[in-house]
Amino acid sequence: MSRRLRRVAMVLLGAVLLGTVGLSLGSWYGGRGVTPPTDDQAQTVAAQLLPGAVPVDSGRIVHGYRWGVHLAADDLGSGRASFWYDDGDDCGLSEQLRRNAGRQGWQGLRRVPGYLCDGWRAERDGLTFTLDYSASGAELTIAPAAPGTFLASTVAGTLIGAAAGAALFEWVGRRRRPVPLLVCTLVTVGLLPGAALTWTALGPGIVTEPVWPVWPALAPVLVPLWLVLLLVGVYAFPKRETGTDPSSPVTAVVVSVACGLAPVVMAAALVLVFLRAVPSP
Repeated sequence: MSRRLRRVAMVLLGAVLLGTVGLSLGSWYGGRGVTPPTDDQAQTVAAQLLPGAVPVDSGRIVHGYRWGVHLAADDLGSGRASFWYDDGDDCGLSEQLRRNAGRQGWQGLRRVPGYLCDGWRAERDGLTFTLDYSASGAELTIAPAAPGTFLASTVAGTLIGAAAGAALFEWVGRRRRPVPLLVCTLVTVGLLPGAALTWTALGPGIVTEPVWPVWPALAPVLVPLWLVLLLVGVYAFPKRETGTDPSSPVTAVVVSVACGLAPVVMAAALVLVFLRAVPSP
């Protein structure tokens, strides 16, 4: 019974890890080809949604930059403009924007929970606006809307990745030891930090906040670790043929290396991503 549970756990682990990779690839592929708004378009939309409101600060079109990775001009999440307003505590801008968006034909109007006041989000003519409240004030963001194939591509990538991960871990689970331990260690250590960050970043903002840059941001740390573990596994395989208890030496080596390096590398990866995400002065 315990062996069957381990096999089920392995299959689920493979589906989650590679399904997350598939989700990132699908969202990247499905989000290609968007057209960022121009400065004039962003100014016009802001003036139409909040007429009479003067932004405290407004920037020009800024290209996306996440986790130290620059997004291409036609990647979903790039090319946005932000306008900051001082709305006080009465949430007047939120109600004004809700009324104007409804009259002007913006579609999919939905509430965005925020600090003190709730904001709004809607789409029209290939653009999306988001009014979000924080401790710094109210921020109105104008950005490209997701293409029509975005959702289908994201779901398809997730399902294909999950099926591939489940099949891989199921096949590996049927091999003789220490193959399952070695392969599962390599895949888990190589993908778990990226998967954890991806699911942490997922949420209502997935359309405008791409998650795929997690993987190229972590690659400089995770690829060397994966190669080290791979070399350890290749070195340990011959021991399997000569040892009296073939599985114990390999198990001890791989588990010791994985348990010792995985927390250190995951911590280093998170620190690296944080440092790369901090904008330079």
